[in-house]
Amino acid sequence: MPKNETLLDLYPHPFSAAYWRAATRELKDLRKLTFAALMIAMCIVLAQIPSIRLPGKARVGWGFLARSTCAWVCGPVLGTVFAVAEDTLSFFLTGGGGDPYFPGYTLTTVLGVVTYALFLYRAKPTIGRVCIAKFLTNVQNVLLGTLWVSILEGKAWLALAPYRAVKNLIMFPVQSLMLLLLFAALAPMLAGMHLIPPAAARRTKQ
Repeated sequence: MPKNETLLDLYPHPFSAAYWRAATRELKDLRKLTFAALMIAMCIVLAQIPSIRLPGKARVGWGFLARSTCAWVCGPVLGTVFAVAEDTLSFFLTGGGGDPYFPGYTLTTVLGVVTYALFLYRAKPTIGRVCIAKFLTNVQNVLLGTLWVSILEGKAWLALAPYRAVKNLIMFPVQSLMLLLLFAALAPMLAGMHLIPPAAARRTKQ
């Protein structure tokens, strides 16, 4: 680690070598590896909780809370490993609802976790950062999720996309609020455990 870098640094953006050095070091941090494993278990448990029903047949599940928290704490590099392991293990442990394993959904999970990490890792989870990250993951769900359904079920992408876009638009404010409340609640504890920099736990709702 260069002398001018510390484990407490915040980064205003991910476009720096220091950010990626910090993210890569998480692969060797036993505490972060343990936390990622815990979040995998949490995703599996949360999948068993009934989703929140919203208008327009939209439903908000709970797994995104654990995935985004892992991205916030562990960063994009370890987060990628987490996403592949979580999606694969969740499928085989739960049976996938009777559907065949499809790697496209794993790719969507990876992109979602990396997106959260690029906005939240070594940063304050402000309203702006959280909402932008959530919006982008919802866009990914519309574009890629619709593509995977189109491939698997043989339906036209253009016929499915508008309906899925409306559902994700309805879900977006609810999911964003859930994330903001969760991060505000977890930030002091995670900072106290030295899993996030103390500065990231201050004024999280700005």
